[in-house]
Amino acid sequence: MSGRGDPTITLVGIGAEGWSGLSGTSQAALCQAGVVLGSPRQLDLLPPQVSARRVCWGSPLLPSLGPLVEQHRGDGLVVLASGDPMHFGVGRALIAQVGPDAVHVLPHPSSITLACARLGWPVEDVTVVSGVGRPLESVRAALHEGARVLLLSAGAQTPGELAELLTASGYGDSTMNVLAELGADTETLVSSPARDWPGDQVSALNIVGVECRRDPAALRLGLTPGLPDEAYLSDGQLTKRDVRAITLATLAPAPGELLWDVGAGSGSISIEWMRAHPSARAIAIESHPNRAARIEANARALGVPALRLVQGRAPQALQGLPSPDAIFVGGGLTSAGLLDQCWAALRPGGRLVANTVTLDSEALLFQAYQRLGGQLTRIAIEKASAVGSFTSWTPARPVTQWSVVKG
Repeated sequence: MSGRGDPTITLVGIGAEGWSGLSGTSQAALCQAGVVLGSPRQLDLLPPQVSARRVCWGSPLLPSLGPLVEQHRGDGLVVLASGDPMHFGVGRALIAQVGPDAVHVLPHPSSITLACARLGWPVEDVTVVSGVGRPLESVRAALHEGARVLLLSAGAQTPGELAELLTASGYGDSTMNVLAELGADTETLVSSPARDWPGDQVSALNIVGVECRRDPAALRLGLTPGLPDEAYLSDGQLTKRDVRAITLATLAPAPGELLWDVGAGSGSISIEWMRAHPSARAIAIESHPNRAARIEANARALGVPALRLVQGRAPQALQGLPSPDAIFVGGGLTSAGLLDQCWAALRPGGRLVANTVTLDSEALLFQAYQRLGGQLTRIAIEKASAVGSFTSWTPARPVTQWSVVKG
């Protein structure tokens, strides 16, 4: 039933096979509709007995969604969507627009379910990445030896672009299974190693299943914080691997949370924060233009192209940014008022972590520790290295870390 007395909108999932694949409930909803809203391809799947007025989405879809729904929601509106509207579909945007009580969802098996059925893959073992309206580089965060990844394609060109990306990322031996027109009489499956992708023309309505195989020489990237330093382009302004792992553990990323990475350098902290969960968000603040460019390149290479970059000097560059759940300060600690502004911006329960190797900044952290409490930690790392014909410990510069939770 509708909330607030508004007319109910019915959201119907439909597959490539069209009318014949719909349940009786979905068919009845369409036959009783006054207006059906969908893409031209979806509307063309409806038979003549659906007498409703047919209205096409605008392009791009999302800006047109609100006005079209408001215009027709009192006319017995049915919205068509591909497959399961609540899995990478229009359902999220529609419910955000009108609320869950105003939408009755009638899902269809998604392309993800159908692809797993064709390939014999348990759905729960698969990582799903959307390339629809999102940078294709996001798939890189899901690439691991033996992993199975499903990529929702943006169109006919996506398989070829994915083949190039996989090969460039050291996964050229991965098997690409391109499934097109799933559920229709014209359904096809083409399989090939990524490096040998034939470039055949495929339907725009496709999904790609990737069985990941890492080239032996490719750099291995794990799931936990502390990626190899070699994974980053850097001019030396990089939180090194061991300290980075400790720092991320202290920041404790969680789904949906936002991080400010202040004085981001090479972007390693914000990048690994975002790799911790697909919904984790981060803003990297960096004043140096060359470093800012490297942050963007590192974010794309490591599968988090959605990392937001703010080029400017803190604390001025922090003005107007959304309130963070956590803040890491890796540079610029001696800038007047920086720590105070970060503390003021932090949400209740948020975490602030600052690292330094200089006595000047260490003094500031000690003052902050005296005022606000928290934890001061000295991180000292030593690694074995050759001394002539012998082996000895070589210490790195110790790092002073202050961490505090806002009450």
